[in-house]
Amino acid sequence: MKHPLFQQDANSKFFHEIMSTRKRRNAIPFFLVNWVLVEGVDHVRGVVFSHFSNHFQGARVDRPTMEALNFRLLSHREGVGLIKPFFVEEVKAAVWDCDSFKCPGPDGISFGFIKKIGIF
Repeated sequence: MKHPLFQQDANSKFFHEIMSTRKRRNAIPFFLVNWVLVEGVDHVRGVVFSHFSNHFQGARVDRPTMEALNFRLLSHREGVGLIKPFFVEEVKAAVWDCDSFKCPGPDGISFGFIKKIGIF
């Protein structure tokens, strides 16, 4: 008799089949490169490696720098104003000024919903 802690889960065959199916579906069995079919694990791996190593070793480009930019410095009062506490009334006024159909985040909760449920 097996110890209860070492008994096999009744769903293990089901989950094994799910993972095997996912592995087969995620596999890349072949590529078409310049109208030539590339098959086999080593050949496909080589094509993928070659593509990305060429892609990320692009030509060196001179990009603009920030040294020539002159930013205005904040005064002490302006800097302190960035970290001062805010009041609930200020947040409520800001929310009520927004369009009710706009969503402030990716969750899809609109300002109209926030206004209707009365969080503030």
